[in-house]
Amino acid sequence: MQQYAKTFPVSPRHRFDDAALDRYLARHLEGYRGELEVRQFDSGQSNPTFLLSAAMAGGDRREFVLRKKPPGKLLHSAHQVDREYRVITALAGTGVPVPPTRLLCTDDSVIGQMFYVMDGVEGRIFTDSTLPGMDPKDRAAIFNSMNDALARLHAVDFAAVGLSDYGKHGQYVARQLSRWSRQYQETKTEEIAAMDRLIPWLSANIPDEDPTSIVHGDYRLGNLIVHPTEPRVVAVLDWELSTLGHPLCDLAYNCIGYHFDTPPHGFAGVDPATSGHPTEAAYVAAYCARTGRSHIEHWTFYLAFSLFRLAAIAQGVYKRHLDGTAASPDAVRSRDVARLRADLAWSLVA
Repeated sequence: MQQYAKTFPVSPRHRFDDAALDRYLARHLEGYRGELEVRQFDSGQSNPTFLLSAAMAGGDRREFVLRKKPPGKLLHSAHQVDREYRVITALAGTGVPVPPTRLLCTDDSVIGQMFYVMDGVEGRIFTDSTLPGMDPKDRAAIFNSMNDALARLHAVDFAAVGLSDYGKHGQYVARQLSRWSRQYQETKTEEIAAMDRLIPWLSANIPDEDPTSIVHGDYRLGNLIVHPTEPRVVAVLDWELSTLGHPLCDLAYNCIGYHFDTPPHGFAGVDPATSGHPTEAAYVAAYCARTGRSHIEHWTFYLAFSLFRLAAIAQGVYKRHLDGTAASPDAVRSRDVARLRADLAWSLVA
């Protein structure tokens, strides 16, 4: 079974002063005793992510994860790792599985960019949503646990955990359409006809229902850590796009893999009768049961909206590739992803 835990020596464009980080951790990370080793994860196209191994009090070595802003000129509203740190810290103890956070450093002079450190969480990260080679019962259990964690997130009283100002209340879809349309235009490198049609259609068809909850913004299997041996989610990662927003946008984004079969996120080609994957209808029904809903109106809108966001994000990743600031060597592929997701979104509503 493939696990998403690959690391490599820190790439030249993301290299920073290990000695400066060592000195900072010695002052601010409880129990830290040095002997720092740093490697880079091959994930994190937006915010570069690193595995830290260090000696701790008592003689043990511990692993931590560092997330930082990328180098170079950045969009004003992107790469806000301080927001990631804030929401993960606030969710501790709520029933939403998150890694324990350790520290946030807002001083760019330490390693060049703002960063935070959290505990490494033991487990498996699956890049392929088809979960090849897995027992169908385990596939079903993992998808059920993924569904449960999302429902738990949307049930959190955001005011009670200190996040009432984490985003604006209401009109999330309209605001997101404006934001991602603007960022798409700022990072546009060529014409995508489907995006030109999709943006005005979405703006004209926003559903009236307008609830507010904490939303993850990029909720998918690849952003979850699954227990090392059990089919259950133990941590939700990559909170860069989290805010207060419409929970059904989160759910729809989580379900877009049902509508294409290209790896790693698509799994439309699997047979639920034999694979163990729930059907889209069953997955949505399970979420509704957990959140007290009888059904979801305008489901196709939310799917198209989620694909639009994915297309805009992919376009931004591709632009960073052209600028030489993308964290992943695979960022060049985002050019095709942007076009394919826009085409798929338009096909759902045209």
